[in-house]
Amino acid sequence: MAVQSFHQFGFLYQIMWIHFVLIAVFLAIFWLRNRYSYWEKRGVPYIPASYPLGNLQGLFGQQLSTLTKGFYEKLKGPARKLGGIYFFINPVAIALDLEFVKDILIKDFRYFHDRGLYYNEKDDPLTAHLLTLEGNKWKTLRNKLTPTFTSGKMKTMFPLITSVAEHFQQSLEAAVATGQDIEVKDFLARYTTDVIGTCAFGLECNSLADPKAKFREKGRRAVQQSPIQVIKVFFGLTFGDLARRMHLRVIKKDVSEFFMNAVKQAVEHREHSKEVRNDFMDLLIKLKNTQPIEGENIKQLGPLTLNEIAAQAFVFFVAGFETSSTAMTFCLYELALNEELQEKARQNVLDSLESHGSMTYEAIYDMKYIENCINESLRKYPPITNIFRCVSNNYQVPGSDIVLEKGFRVMVPVYAIHHDPEYYPKPEMYDPERFNPDQANQRHHMAFIPFGDGPRSCIGLRFGMMQARVGMAYLLKNFRFKLASRTCTPLVIDPSSFIMAPKGGLWLQIDKV
Repeated sequence: MAVQSFHQFGFLYQIMWIHFVLIAVFLAIFWLRNRYSYWEKRGVPYIPASYPLGNLQGLFGQQLSTLTKGFYEKLKGPARKLGGIYFFINPVAIALDLEFVKDILIKDFRYFHDRGLYYNEKDDPLTAHLLTLEGNKWKTLRNKLTPTFTSGKMKTMFPLITSVAEHFQQSLEAAVATGQDIEVKDFLARYTTDVIGTCAFGLECNSLADPKAKFREKGRRAVQQSPIQVIKVFFGLTFGDLARRMHLRVIKKDVSEFFMNAVKQAVEHREHSKEVRNDFMDLLIKLKNTQPIEGENIKQLGPLTLNEIAAQAFVFFVAGFETSSTAMTFCLYELALNEELQEKARQNVLDSLESHGSMTYEAIYDMKYIENCINESLRKYPPITNIFRCVSNNYQVPGSDIVLEKGFRVMVPVYAIHHDPEYYPKPEMYDPERFNPDQANQRHHMAFIPFGDGPRSCIGLRFGMMQARVGMAYLLKNFRFKLASRTCTPLVIDPSSFIMAPKGGLWLQIDKV
């Protein structure tokens, strides 16, 4: 009897468990359907999604820029400010109107001051930098770092950059002498690696002399994104609090340890030797020790910790070397395609040098056509193809009854805007004249945002443009460029790269002028 009762109880338990599972599955399906009808219920045009990736099904195999450009083109319509998409199970608003972009980045910044990017100060301290921090932490850090990026500070770093550029020229001359085609993307990345290694860490990285130098190797690993790395980044982006509780790290351990040690050693050496180099590390150490910078009252803001210094130096290095080298890579590609434009750019360099007598800070900023060429490269191939903002409080979209709820994300599709024929006729054509004042002043200010805009725009914009100008000036003054046979036309964009980059690099035939 007892055995029979036991079997009956076991059978009932199985039935109850099956019912429980069925109910859980039903509730999950109901919740997902409700989640994926979020935009439909609010009357917002949207792209239908499917579990588990939402609208990111096509992410593997193509660059995110191409994917979001497709979203933008499908959703854009007359007087339509935004559309709806889904990243995994999370609704994301995509901005379709430039006035709305201005609202997000500038006018209503108080609602959109956070990027919503993942960071983990405890387990992954290098992620807690100016790009990722939120709220008062970000505001305080931005105030601390702003004095280090003035035009005056850029001018003091200029000799450090030209010194590296001289080595860059010599290294390229040696490579050209072999008579072989040259992969310039890696060459340019080694140039920017040495520039920023010098300015951010005060170290001779020597990657121009040695392509396998530690800084170059670790910098390359820092930006390489394997499928697992991409999933980690998007998981942290989507489930930030959970990821922190899981102690998720998104920076590779060896990369993190290398840069933490590099910063620690640089700080200890500077403080012990009292060496002054007028570089970024000097300024960070002053902030650490609450020493004044051009009359700024740093004591009111409090000192930087060693971890904060390391995180800022890391993001300055990784973001700076990759974005600037990428901009120059695409610029050289387009000039190699068009000999007439290349000669015009070269003449601009020579005229400025003749006017100023040498490669001075003033001469570089007098090269207006070079600036046009770099800007058109940034327009056609923006290194950062999308800008994300997190809604900090419920926000009613101007001129509508749509409310973006606190915690939701908004995406500004930079690449799509830069390729919109409404703003740039024949957007696939490379035309530096677009950035002549007569044309640029007629466009909406938000039609060109490779560095973002507003209070959270790229703080290193001046530095990045300066090293790109110097690099292009040295290249065009001394070399002529033609496409090598192994370079694809049009270029194929590497889908595995977070920052827009040509797949397989860029191979050119280079001759001395």
